[in-house]
Amino acid sequence: MSKQSVMVFIDQNDKKIADVSLELICKAKDLAKKLDAPVEAIAIGHGMKDELSILGHYGCDTAYYVDDPRLAHFTSVPYAKTIVNIIKKYEPKIVLFGATIKGRAVAPRVSSSLKCGLTADCTDLKIGEHTNKARSWKNILLQIRPAFGGNIVATIVSPEVSPSMATVREGVMKMSEPDSSGKVRVVEESCELADTDFMTEILEVVRKEKAVNLKGAKLIVAAGMGVATPESMSLVKELANVLGGEVGASRAAVDAGLIPYDHQVGQTGTTVRPNLYIACGISGQIQHRAGMDESKRIIAINSDPEAPIFEIAHYGIVGDLNDVIPKIITAYKKKA
Repeated sequence: MSKQSVMVFIDQNDKKIADVSLELICKAKDLAKKLDAPVEAIAIGHGMKDELSILGHYGCDTAYYVDDPRLAHFTSVPYAKTIVNIIKKYEPKIVLFGATIKGRAVAPRVSSSLKCGLTADCTDLKIGEHTNKARSWKNILLQIRPAFGGNIVATIVSPEVSPSMATVREGVMKMSEPDSSGKVRVVEESCELADTDFMTEILEVVRKEKAVNLKGAKLIVAAGMGVATPESMSLVKELANVLGGEVGASRAAVDAGLIPYDHQVGQTGTTVRPNLYIACGISGQIQHRAGMDESKRIIAINSDPEAPIFEIAHYGIVGDLNDVIPKIITAYKKKA
């Protein structure tokens, strides 16, 4: 048992571990290295012990596994109570959750039960120090996220309570290359839940695959507030089609009903790292930049020369996207 561990809640569907959990194991490994601490995980489900071996490939030392047929499908109250029991028993320093449907459902319940801090949708996590008046703390979790509508980047700490907890969206943390020689120790924990803890019954599970795979796209053409009409959106889609890429969007374009949410890039959407990201009519607010600023190459098209997107763009085009995009399409077709 370690009181200084960095622990990750393992999100899984049909025994398949979600990518966000593997990403968080990688980040936990970095944090734990600075604390000279182990990386641990909480896994809940039924009949998935063999699947947990992959956690070792990404740096997890120990996985505490609760196996029960009643836990085969996710329900928030039983899962939250199980997580609380594990945390109380092993006393980790830090606990991380993916900002998924499951993570968002259980993390606040766990935080409330343990009376500890929780920061949602972090864009970065670091180990550092904090001073408040006459007191100072070292080796605490710095939880970083945009705040006040994206006007600032806030660093949030909760040094007086333990554990520090945070949720992180899929794709925000980089997943390192797996090492198949890495081993994880699986510790089977008994389920301490009574039947009365299961207040709901799952009758059917229906899953719908996303219509677009932004996370795996090598080239993304994204629409922003400047794409104000369906005609302009058609140009963005045509450019993406000609270049063989996917169509992305800022929250403004999604909120305007120009494109479904699955295409949204940013803090409240998908985090992407394509080889090329073409931002069309995107101003470049912090929330959007948090989801795409690690793209290898960024081309920005905007009529406002002062738009923040030009601060991170490798190439900038000042102009009306309705004029610029057709010229790009024509030039590409001539050279293709």
